[in-house]
Amino acid sequence: MKLSQYGYDFSPEMLAKYPAENRDESRLMVVNRATGTIEHRIFKEITDYFGEKDTFVFNDTRVFPARLYGNKEKTGAEIEIFLLRELNRDLRLWDVLVDPARKIRIGNKLYFGNDDLLVAEVIDNTTSRGRTLRFLFDGNYEEFKQTLFRLGETPLPRWVREQVEPEDAERYQTIFAAKEGAVAAPTAGMHFSRHLMKRMEIKGIEKAFVTLHVGLGNFRTVDVEDLSKHKMDSEQFIVPEQAASLVNATKREGHKVVAIGTTVMRTLETAVSTGGMIKPMEGWTNKFIFCPYEFSVADAMVSNFHLPYSTQLMMVAAFGGYDRIMEAYKIARQEGYRFGTYGDAMLIL
Repeated sequence: MKLSQYGYDFSPEMLAKYPAENRDESRLMVVNRATGTIEHRIFKEITDYFGEKDTFVFNDTRVFPARLYGNKEKTGAEIEIFLLRELNRDLRLWDVLVDPARKIRIGNKLYFGNDDLLVAEVIDNTTSRGRTLRFLFDGNYEEFKQTLFRLGETPLPRWVREQVEPEDAERYQTIFAAKEGAVAAPTAGMHFSRHLMKRMEIKGIEKAFVTLHVGLGNFRTVDVEDLSKHKMDSEQFIVPEQAASLVNATKREGHKVVAIGTTVMRTLETAVSTGGMIKPMEGWTNKFIFCPYEFSVADAMVSNFHLPYSTQLMMVAAFGGYDRIMEAYKIARQEGYRFGTYGDAMLIL
């Protein structure tokens, strides 16, 4: 498969700028691989397709307020910092993106908050845009983290909306977000409400939670036509013993495993062993899934409608079948489905 095969007729008007009023009332396109049929439903009706002892696997990562605004020493130039990951807790070292990058050099100090509440020193240039910062803070670690996150802003992607609004702090997060570490939300999970989760429980549908801390690499532009030459950025993941046991039991008993989102699918396919069973493990994954690919774990998956040429679209096409998914995307455009982070969802059976 080539990069050029993942383009489609796209316009910015297709992107949802705001989420549905109720999480579970976005639209749901249901694509059946066995019959080739497509249905148009409401997301909360997803339980109609599953039964007792089927297992939904969720990503319980939590997005932290990763975007900060500050000023450069001496010149006072405005600087935007995007926190990517904590490198060293004790030394207060963070891997960050800086905009505009050309104004920042090693040794520069950056100031954040009123009265220079937080100061950072640039200690390394890691990439053309990336930097390593050492935050200078006299208090203990918890005080530092609270200050850092208080100054930060919800990292809603710019292509969704330029202006972050107060409700984004809650809506750009799943209701089961627990383990802090993502700079982008696992969007398929954002369609689940507490009411829907309760209905799943009543029906006997099981829930398993894995963690993959979504990084910006998940959205990095693919710039090679030959997809086998694209390298994904590594992202940290955890598959707990409880999740592995539940998924394995579900498979052994002949029930369905449902991956809620591409991040869950990447995690499951990273942790799978021979025979399609999941191993409890943690580490970093740079797994890149595109056609052709033989999936080992999930029987179904939920995903949002992704942008052209994105690695997420490539994975969805690998799972649902390239021709089928590209046709489904064409129908979605005709039917007015909303694309992107706050958009509608697709269930592939």
